[in-house]
Amino acid sequence: MRKPITPAPPKPSQYGVDPAYVKNRAADLPGMTSILIKDLFRDAPDVIYPNAEDDLSVIREKTVEALKNVDMSMIKPEHSVNICASHHGFTLLGGEPYAEMLKTLRDVIEERTGTKNIRLRAGVGLRFRETEEYIKRYGLDEYYNGKAKGVAPVDQGIAIETEIGTLYGIKAIYDADWIVHAHNSDVREVHFHRQVDRAVKPFSMSYARIESRSTYHHNLGPRGANFAARAIFDSEFVQSKFAFTCFLVMSPSGAVGVDADNNLYDVNDRLTVAGLKYYGKILTLLSEIDECIVVLDFPCPVPYVFAAGVIYANFTSSNIDVFDLDNPLPPYTWYTEEFFGEDGEPLIDGIYPLNPAIKMVVHNYAWGGYPSAFFSEHTPTIIVGREQADHIDKDPQNLEYSSFCLIADTLNTAMDYAYKFGGTDKVIIFDGAMGGINVSASLAKLLMEKAPLVDKKVDGELMPKWLRQRGINPSTVK
Repeated sequence: MRKPITPAPPKPSQYGVDPAYVKNRAADLPGMTSILIKDLFRDAPDVIYPNAEDDLSVIREKTVEALKNVDMSMIKPEHSVNICASHHGFTLLGGEPYAEMLKTLRDVIEERTGTKNIRLRAGVGLRFRETEEYIKRYGLDEYYNGKAKGVAPVDQGIAIETEIGTLYGIKAIYDADWIVHAHNSDVREVHFHRQVDRAVKPFSMSYARIESRSTYHHNLGPRGANFAARAIFDSEFVQSKFAFTCFLVMSPSGAVGVDADNNLYDVNDRLTVAGLKYYGKILTLLSEIDECIVVLDFPCPVPYVFAAGVIYANFTSSNIDVFDLDNPLPPYTWYTEEFFGEDGEPLIDGIYPLNPAIKMVVHNYAWGGYPSAFFSEHTPTIIVGREQADHIDKDPQNLEYSSFCLIADTLNTAMDYAYKFGGTDKVIIFDGAMGGINVSASLAKLLMEKAPLVDKKVDGELMPKWLRQRGINPSTVK
């Protein structure tokens, strides 16, 4: 048995309980072990970060290298440039790799174009001040000479005429001569976007006003909503400002490289293939878990806590293949929340209940700031610590979350209850462990047994199907 991997540390934020109240971490519980992604799948890609030295210089090196093939000649010394980022990148691998890519972008643009008017515009979802916290935490306010700004979907908007009508972007995103789309490729809310136009998604999310952003989740549903992002990006207005894109390329093991291009759709094709390849096996393996206790133990809102490079919201939907576009709506999306009755059962055919393998959830450490009562209502949940319960009770987006929960004084008490009433000793910990996953010994055994079968199934059966559904021939991807 390997020792557990050190979990991501608690972080101070107005959206989470004071780190001082996080007394114990689930990885330190008796009987916990870890599995490296490389232990599960031998063809898992080599990573550039994390590395043995925690050396971020490799991120700078790979970013500079990727940008060599990018045309920046449209940017003149007198022009302004907005480097557009997203809050999700700062939750990956501690946030430092994404921040380093953003710093390198600023340096290279200034060096190659001569302009000094380079700003950072970091978009966010429903935690309106979160990117302001990240900008200060990673020193981006100073690095950008005071020109770094967090933008929220309630900020002043700007009308964008598209093929499907008028949609609304955030004005501060587009208040420069040129924009650079700086993002990351982890699959994140694959239950929403289904790995369709993943690279284009931020144009209707991180960079859009709430009216158009909501279209992604509700009005059109998670399948049709991909049109909104593409429509905004393809608009004459956005195309007149778009210079190039730069992505931190992710895998369940960590960062594997940096991709940059003037053509976002070429990047999108490459990232689609990589996303299916890198994440398809781990998500398929998680679907093989027959029963488990989930521990939330990561500095993010409930659905966004990480294990094995994927978020908890993905695991709640892993009783279906979310990559398979023949499948109906996943068990969890904002769109499907409305189709469950008080008994938790779907109201209409074709909607699956949340992953029945989840027998109990222990909320040891996770933030508010995102509507999460749906999760505690559908899965038996224990919150560790009155302070954490009180914090969530004051979150306007989670007034009902703790109403569906038990409250335990300590993590050990919560786990004793979960073992007894969950009826299993299999535990998976969503704590952001880098390079692997922290689990109980019994679950480690199951995953190691199932991994060879999953490896063969994804390579021989699922991957060709997923690519075919998206009209992609990997041999012709540029």
